[in-house]
Amino acid sequence: MAQSDAAPGTVTEVKVEQTPAGLNLILTVPSGGNLQVLTDREGNTLTATIQNAQLRLANAPDFQQDNPTPDIARLTVQAEERNSIQIRIIGAAGAPQVQFLQQEGQLRLALTPTTEIVVAPQTETVTPGSPQTAERQDDDIEIVVTDEGSRGYFVPNASTATRTNTPITETPLSIQVVPQQVLRDQQVLNLQQALTNVSGVRYDGSGGGRDSLFSIRGFSEAPVLRDGFRLYGTFQGDPEVSNLERIEVLKGPSSTLYGQIQPGGLINLILKKPEPDAFYRLNLGIGNRNLIRPSFDINSPITKNGDLLYRIPGVYSNQDSFRDFDNPYQRYALAPVLRWKISDRTQVDFLMEYINDTGPADFGLPANPGGTIPDIPFGRVTTDPSDTLDKQFVSIGYNLEHQISSRWKLNNAFRNIRYDYSYSVVALPVVFIPDTGTLFRFFAAQDGNAQYYSLLTTLTGELTTGPVRHTLVAGFDMNRTDELIEAVGNFSFPSASPLNIFDPVYAPKPSRSSLPLAQSSATTSQRLGIFVENQTYLLKDLTLLAGIRYDTIRQNNFSPAGLFFSPTGVDITQEDEAFTPRVGILYKPIEMLSLYANYSQSFVPNFGANTASGNPLPPERGEGYEFGAKLEPIKDKLLLTFAYFDIVKQNVAVGDPINPLFSQAIGEQRSSGFEFDIAGEILPGWKIIASYANINARVTDDTNPIAVGSQLPGVPFNSASLWTTYEIQSGSLQGLGFGIGFNFVGDRKGGLPNSYEVPSYAILNAAISYRRDKWSVGLNFRNLTNVQYIDALGSRTASSNYPGEPFTVIGSLFYQF
Repeated sequence: MAQSDAAPGTVTEVKVEQTPAGLNLILTVPSGGNLQVLTDREGNTLTATIQNAQLRLANAPDFQQDNPTPDIARLTVQAEERNSIQIRIIGAAGAPQVQFLQQEGQLRLALTPTTEIVVAPQTETVTPGSPQTAERQDDDIEIVVTDEGSRGYFVPNASTATRTNTPITETPLSIQVVPQQVLRDQQVLNLQQALTNVSGVRYDGSGGGRDSLFSIRGFSEAPVLRDGFRLYGTFQGDPEVSNLERIEVLKGPSSTLYGQIQPGGLINLILKKPEPDAFYRLNLGIGNRNLIRPSFDINSPITKNGDLLYRIPGVYSNQDSFRDFDNPYQRYALAPVLRWKISDRTQVDFLMEYINDTGPADFGLPANPGGTIPDIPFGRVTTDPSDTLDKQFVSIGYNLEHQISSRWKLNNAFRNIRYDYSYSVVALPVVFIPDTGTLFRFFAAQDGNAQYYSLLTTLTGELTTGPVRHTLVAGFDMNRTDELIEAVGNFSFPSASPLNIFDPVYAPKPSRSSLPLAQSSATTSQRLGIFVENQTYLLKDLTLLAGIRYDTIRQNNFSPAGLFFSPTGVDITQEDEAFTPRVGILYKPIEMLSLYANYSQSFVPNFGANTASGNPLPPERGEGYEFGAKLEPIKDKLLLTFAYFDIVKQNVAVGDPINPLFSQAIGEQRSSGFEFDIAGEILPGWKIIASYANINARVTDDTNPIAVGSQLPGVPFNSASLWTTYEIQSGSLQGLGFGIGFNFVGDRKGGLPNSYEVPSYAILNAAISYRRDKWSVGLNFRNLTNVQYIDALGSRTASSNYPGEPFTVIGSLFYQF
């Protein structure tokens, strides 16, 4: 029987009793149940998660006791989402030993001051009809105990696909998770490095250093969400990975829950939140190119009863570029969260995130039309070494959660986000002449800011209609975005500054005040989306997912007349609306295997493009079909996912062949292929995360017949990744670990129509570490063989081709108390 199909056990009483050896924690489960206990140890803390169980105490929502024995500092029992109970035991000197025992409607945790996990003989599964079964009848508690301490690569649940904390094996959609343990083991410094672990996700470049841009399943501009919140508009910022608990990637058209979105999928960053038990974590990273990266993560309750808690992760980072820029990359980041448990049913998180960046403005390298990247050192700057960019990201908001009843929950959340950026006077590349190696550049400067206001409200409930169970999610989101851009520069070609990329001599830059105003634009967008989705458990092994969303969007763009980018002025208001459904089905023929299929739609407004008759273009529409399988060959430790997909995007804006200044919405792009992902623990201490993608992403319709058949820029047919680690589990070398992996990316094309190509590459990575209860040291190596490669490429030949990082070494020292 599948785990989700058995009736959950109900814990009605929690009590503690002293024993000569330590302590017994006794949970009363009068109705019995098929309970599964997952354990995890970190430092002095033992965590036991009881799945398929509900906490229903008579006089309190949870249980807590401080210093029940000299060896135990705190003990808590509290309800979690999706029918689970979490037990946390903090030892005074180390995580305690625990024995799980079943006895006449009770689950007993026998605690003694050591660090081993033991399953007592009483916990063996009893077979129906045995004398033991006959005596207890319905009071049986079948317990399966799994040590979760080394399963940090396996994540059983994810919230992005359905906006509920649903087991991945019960979700008829493709979703991959990069957990925090992977980020630690790989010493990840940015989102780009983290997402190399996920199939079908490609880095599209830095947008001149302003953003991190990604494609999923071949479609560019995949949005990056924070805790489920969209950042609409031009600017999304460059997230800080040390603030993250994990990263979830949802594949395929996803407008049903998230509104306007490209059909490839989305990236959702789950930020760190307060935890019940205090800890203080310090980490120092150092490496080549003068890297220094100290960080901290502080978590603690404020009040004795734990009603107020806080968590503050923060980081400072400074590193020279591997390219020949004058200035280093520097970052300050902080993400404090305050949690207030207002009552046993209501809690609110107050959140802030602050990121301040300074560093080079990198526009990449040019490409030879019809060829590849010019034969120059990849460290060479073909714009100007003094080009700089300053960025600041500030987010404030709250998450309010109210448990209406045992089955219904209301969530309300708000974000106010401000993003500012400022380019110094930069040498902007515009035209490259490969025969002479001359790159023409315009001197320009630009400032911009965006203000986002977002409100999200969801109602989640569980109900039954006869024998059929339902999980219902309904809600709405509202968003307002205000963007301002101002640019100065002389963009007439006679004023362009030539640079020989083979023998560069950088011309003096003009002052900002000497450059004429070329752009001043204000864009305001308002959005409202209403959605409903139902997960229906038709049979014990059959799940149906069905949802629909309605969106309405209004956008106004204003620019005064007389400027280079708006000679006649612009004042355009455009309105769009769309319905976007999705359906999915999942069947579990056996406990370890899930087979699924889904159909979904997406839409993105074609803002800023008009027909020759002056009418706005209809929105881009995407639709996708997907078939796949999810396999847990080692239960609760290892997950394999396979997916085949076919996605079409229509109404793509393309040039009008008769009126080149206008557009037509007749373009079409199609991406099909298959993906494979694996994550988890193969044997005790041996962890793995790996992926493979085969993607055929092409233009299938365009007003330019030469473009039809072109490969979408930067999307390889084949790509793969592997990262695997082993940590010695016992003996004098216990805690010593090793890691090794690679990243492979096949040939890619640039430009539309395709005008150049970059070759495939493979880089080798490795690590060595030593871990004890409270501290660890590590050494990570990336690109061990110092391969020279192009990491990201765009649709232009004059720029946007970004070299990959050369050989890199990072040392780390971690301490927790």
